[in-house]
Amino acid sequence: MSGLIEGLPDAVALRCLARVPFYLYPKLEIVSHSWRAAIRSPELFKARQELGSTEELLCVCAFDPENLWQMYDPLRDLWITLPVLPSKVRHLAHFGVVSTGGKLFVLGGGSEDVDPLTGDQDGSFATNEVWSYDPVVRRWAQRASMILPRAMFACCVLKGKIIVAGGFTSCRKSISQAEMYDHEKDVWIPIPDLHCTHNSACTGLVIGGKVHVLHKGLSKVQVLDNVCSGWTVEDYGWLQGPMAVVQGALYVMSHGLIFKQEKEVRKVVTSSSEFRRRIGFAMTGVRDEIYVIGGVIGPDRFNWDIKPMSVVDILTVGGDRPTWRQAAPMTMCRGTIFGCTQLRI
Repeated sequence: MSGLIEGLPDAVALRCLARVPFYLYPKLEIVSHSWRAAIRSPELFKARQELGSTEELLCVCAFDPENLWQMYDPLRDLWITLPVLPSKVRHLAHFGVVSTGGKLFVLGGGSEDVDPLTGDQDGSFATNEVWSYDPVVRRWAQRASMILPRAMFACCVLKGKIIVAGGFTSCRKSISQAEMYDHEKDVWIPIPDLHCTHNSACTGLVIGGKVHVLHKGLSKVQVLDNVCSGWTVEDYGWLQGPMAVVQGALYVMSHGLIFKQEKEVRKVVTSSSEFRRRIGFAMTGVRDEIYVIGGVIGPDRFNWDIKPMSVVDILTVGGDRPTWRQAAPMTMCRGTIFGCTQLRI
């Protein structure tokens, strides 16, 4: 990594490279061997953090193509395609996805294809495999497996550690067990179980520095503030529907409207009636905006066709007047969204 820029110490040159937008890094790598080494070095990404030049990218995986992820750069309205996830599980779905430590993590999940471990073809199965994607070297790597195979489970990051809880094992058996992953040590440890399990998929949100596990169709929420103290059960009376956390506040799409939800109090933000016929989309928060991504249209009683979508609708909620706009559509992914999370690089 010596002699990066003529006439400049390498430490200064590295800080210059750290200010270049992430999407240009593949082009910088072809300048020289030393630039390639610098672009792929941990020091560069530490410099980006020190300079405040880190970027928030959005990672998305959809039904089509199989096991493919794309990253969206909101500042440049640009989609970047990642290498295909090298799992042996075909059409992986119902997995957990988070990012921490500058890496994307894909955890567990299931498929209705053939189980690559057993060869079974008798329906859905769950896996405990874990993959991470490193945007520095642009490669997937297999990490330590979860203690239990699981699908349709809650998955969040709490204080830099990945928390998974609930969901279903193979044979569609619901579970209450929870685990925590240290990505630096590549180790899973069991943590206190959920108080109760339900025969429904669950999701997880982090609000106010606490993990909230929600089961589909139930008003009760299980909350984790500290791993040592375990879970508590709260009944917030939250609306059911797609959810997104924006700047620490919870937003819910329900009954053709988007609400800002605070405990039992809710406030109408704007209409979302145009999404009534759209199913299987992702809803997530980026900065002061809500992104509604992909999904499918139909079928209905007049039209049995199913139309996969690649569109991205954005609602800005940070200003006085919420406004909708469209971003560049996904260039490869389309249809039902299997996974969506932010990645800070």
